[in-house]
Amino acid sequence: MAWQIERRVENILKKGEDLQGLNEAEAERLLGLDLGSKEVYALMETANRISRQRFGGKGENHFHIGVNVEPCPYNCRFCSLAANAGIFTERIEFDEEEIVEWATIGESQGADALNIMTTGTYSFNRLLEIGRLLSREVSIPLVANTRDINHREGEQLLRAGFVGAYHAIRLGEGRDTPFKIEKRIKTITVLKDVGLLWMNCAEPVGPEHDIEEIAWLMVLARRYGAVYSGVMRRINFPGSPFEDKGMISERELARMVAVSRLVMGDVPMAHCTHEPHAISLLAGANLLFPEVGASPRDEKADTARGRGKSLASCRQLFLEMGWNPDLPSNCFGNNHSTTKVPKRTRGNHLAVEARTLS
Repeated sequence: MAWQIERRVENILKKGEDLQGLNEAEAERLLGLDLGSKEVYALMETANRISRQRFGGKGENHFHIGVNVEPCPYNCRFCSLAANAGIFTERIEFDEEEIVEWATIGESQGADALNIMTTGTYSFNRLLEIGRLLSREVSIPLVANTRDINHREGEQLLRAGFVGAYHAIRLGEGRDTPFKIEKRIKTITVLKDVGLLWMNCAEPVGPEHDIEEIAWLMVLARRYGAVYSGVMRRINFPGSPFEDKGMISERELARMVAVSRLVMGDVPMAHCTHEPHAISLLAGANLLFPEVGASPRDEKADTARGRGKSLASCRQLFLEMGWNPDLPSNCFGNNHSTTKVPKRTRGNHLAVEARTLS
């Protein structure tokens, strides 16, 4: 049987295969492909092959620990922790013993990193205390997932034991959140300046987002040198303002994961998808997030009792899809991405990068 695909798509895939990275127009072309087309299967095969070669078959388990629940006053519309969502009406802070227990479980079950997530108003000093505590108790790399920070706070994270930070410019930033794109990009430059590894993905994707906005975020991740990027889909919690929009399927998510992988080229040390599922592990993803504690996608205070996947279940997904979770992580050695903030944006990144996505 002849296997022929559209010539323009073939050329884009060849560029991706050569790890050159893709521009926005090329990403948009791939994001617009029909899900049932041969071109999409060729796209996923290309992304899958380069990730397996580039990452040496390693499956990365980065263990999410959400340390607090609260009715957050920032009211991001896609977040189950938003005060407006009405799901959580009181503050819950998981105690140190439970956080340490989760961390030691992560270490004993082969987690490659601990991603420590807080809500936007959580005490930054308390986050630093948790970092110092976990640095004494376990030997797994710590990654912060918290609010926007300045240079002084970035240096404090480093001294507290954190080696990186997850930070995303969200789809719908400024529309579905109260935050400005300029401020989010400023934090990325802070992370790069102080020496924290920057982790990222295009999120939270829903049917309401146009491919231009998605492609822009994918390219931004490469331009600023994310250690990993990828794609996370929006999850509808009960009463979500997006219930009428529905959610993208895992199949659609896998197509986006594959496009993002080709966009990233030779920059990343891993490539993520969330929530954990199988098909994206055949489309360029090799990093999953098992979860405990608070989650902005769940109606349970401890997502381990709700939507969160366990370390064991993520490990099994990797094994089923031919990834080895027992290999050393690629994300935290001396070979991680050292891409600098683009020169044309230094000192003027707000004007160059930030744009209104409406």
